[in-house]
Amino acid sequence: IGYTILPVPLSLDIRGWQEMHPLNSVGWSLFFEYIANILYAVWIRKFSKTALSILVGVAAVALVHLAITNGDVSGGWTLNVEQVRVGLTRTMYPFFAGLLLSRITKPTRIKNAFLWCSLLVAIVLYMPRIGGAGHFWMNGIYESVCIIIVFPLIVYLGASGIMQTQTENRICKFLGDISYPLYLVHYPLVYFYVAWISNNKGITIVQVWPYALLVLIAAIVLAYAALKWYDEPVRKWLRKKLG
Repeated sequence: IGYTILPVPLSLDIRGWQEMHPLNSVGWSLFFEYIANILYAVWIRKFSKTALSILVGVAAVALVHLAITNGDVSGGWTLNVEQVRVGLTRTMYPFFAGLLLSRITKPTRIKNAFLWCSLLVAIVLYMPRIGGAGHFWMNGIYESVCIIIVFPLIVYLGASGIMQTQTENRICKFLGDISYPLYLVHYPLVYFYVAWISNNKGITIVQVWPYALLVLIAAIVLAYAALKWYDEPVRKWLRKKLG
């Protein structure tokens, strides 16, 4: 079971991090994405734009409530009632807001879209946590604004980007193709890297960066291999079987 997307109980946790996917931590988010995909396939794909907008609005309210109450939207990787609620709340808005965005907008042609997207991502990620222990709501509002407004804007800008050359197009396609498998396979490598750092306390950045670079390259190679030898062949086979 540990090698699948199926969650496991706390009794099978191996690091004490209370993970429902202890062999590959990122599996928790994919588990909730599966739930969202199932909801879409059997029910929500039939929603009108109005009904979908209402659903997205409710999901946004739930997300804001979670963020303001906890000070952030962290959590969702433990198999208990509270954390499953967190995981579902974190998933519902981004998933169905993306669906709504695809239905109500059409990409335009925006120059330097990659630059603007990069700047927005950098600003969002470099911003330190806002508010202290007594002001959780401040950081909760910040994260809510990022998720509900800024991230959809980044998606729209990215979809509206203009490729100037075939090289740019190939690079963007490559990065897009490996993005999902890279997310899926990178964390087991991170486990080894973190363990190595933990066992070599006092190591300097000069000593670390070659190994960090090696982890990055290994993750990209592994993701590309998974894409070409598993993901694409399986999808091709499924398309043939399902017509």
